[in-house]
Amino acid sequence: MAADILLGVVLGAHGLKGEVKVRTFTETPERLAAYGPVHDAKGQVYAVSHIRAVDAVSAIAQFDQVRDRHAAEGLKGSELFVARTALPQTEAEEFYHADLVGLRVEDSEGRLIGHIRGIHNFGAGDVVDIERTDGSEALLPFNRQFVPEVEIATGRIVIVPPEEVEARSAGHPIRGDVE
Repeated sequence: MAADILLGVVLGAHGLKGEVKVRTFTETPERLAAYGPVHDAKGQVYAVSHIRAVDAVSAIAQFDQVRDRHAAEGLKGSELFVARTALPQTEAEEFYHADLVGLRVEDSEGRLIGHIRGIHNFGAGDVVDIERTDGSEALLPFNRQFVPEVEIATGRIVIVPPEEVEARSAGHPIRGDVE
């Protein structure tokens, strides 16, 4: 499991008093402050003194250590992490996306397909990013239809790729492919 979990990325300065706009990866933007101080990749710690949601995925945050626009501008692009141990334990059939990265990806018959590179959300739901054993990439919707089993303890997930993906991976063109 990951030692640190990415909770957000600073998009830029907001206003003159050191506030920053943050793209959050938490359940709600305000949850960025729920797990204690955050830190960047260099180890600099930031205590969130105030936060307010802007929309479903971003917030305006004030850090105790940042008091002017110049300092806030210097944080642009900074990734904000929290220790994995600061997060609540998951319930049965719950997991953090970070816990999935690196897991083996197998088909329903136990054949190795590859490994999980990441979980993304481009606006229409979560997508599992798979690096296949041949080095190519596959993206599948991250739902029970395509990912019926997630087994963190055994280090694997099971996927059921759509027929179009199986046909293409077998070297057969599918409708819409250019030959």
